[in-house]
Amino acid sequence: MPTLQPANIERVYAAYGGVFVVMSILWGWKIDGNSTDRFDIIGSIVVLVGVAIIMYWPRN
Repeated sequence: MPTLQPANIERVYAAYGGVFVVMSILWGWKIDGNSTDRFDIIGSIVVLVGVAIIMYWPRN
């Protein structure tokens, strides 16, 4: 079923998801005072690497 989404909407969703994850960790740390541990940092790096792959990997 065709949708009204532009052709590269998956890249927009990937960027939004990456920003959401990183900003939620930063919000919890700075605003709520929750301490981040190494798994929070590792997870956010994994997310950002995934976003970079989706956004910048060469397409055919």
